[in-house]
Amino acid sequence: MASNVNNIMQQALGNDWDALPKVLQAHYQTQDNIDKGTLSIEYPGWMQLFVNALHLIGALLNRRGHGINTQVVKKMHGEQQYWQRTITFDDGQQVRFNTRWCYAGDNKLIEYVNPLFGLCMSVRVRDAKLYYQGEYFVMKLGKLKIPIPEWLLLGHTTIVEQQADEDHFSMDFRLRHPLFGQIYRYAGRFTTVTN
Repeated sequence: MASNVNNIMQQALGNDWDALPKVLQAHYQTQDNIDKGTLSIEYPGWMQLFVNALHLIGALLNRRGHGINTQVVKKMHGEQQYWQRTITFDDGQQVRFNTRWCYAGDNKLIEYVNPLFGLCMSVRVRDAKLYYQGEYFVMKLGKLKIPIPEWLLLGHTTIVEQQADEDHFSMDFRLRHPLFGQIYRYAGRFTTVTN
C-alpha cells in the first residue's frame, strides 16, 4: 500500500486509524485504487421521483436492485479524493455516482456530490468498525460554507464499514427521515485493488 501522507480518513481518525482493519486502510489509501464488488440499493416506491431529482444534482442512485456489479475508482487530486462509482445492472444499464471528499477538521469529512452541495460527516472507530454520522449538509458558495441541518432536508445519514474477510469489506449506508423512518439504503461487499 502506498504512503498515507495526506490520507483524508487518517487525518480525520487520528490515532484511531491504527485500530482500522488493514482491508479498510487499503480502501482509504492515497494511491489510485479501485473497489470492486456488489451493491444492493433499496428505497420505497413513493421516493422514486424524489430520488430521480436528487440523482440529477449528483446525489444518490436512482434505481433499485440487489447484488449489482459495482466499481469505484478513487484518485487523489491535491488534498481531495475523487470517487467515481459505476453501477452496472443485469440489463446493461449503467448508473454513475461521482463525489469529491475533503478533510473538514477534527474527525470530520465532507463528501460533495456537486460543486455546491455536500454532506459533513464525523467518523470514529469502535470494535474494528468504521462509523460515519451525518452532521449537517453543506452549501458551498465560493469560500463560504453554509451548514444546513439534516432534518431540514433528507434526514440523518449513517454508514458502517467493517472487515468481511482478509480481502473484503462490507459497507451499509442508511438515510433515516425523522417522520418517515428509513427512506434509503445501499449496502455492499467490496475488495480494493491498486491501479
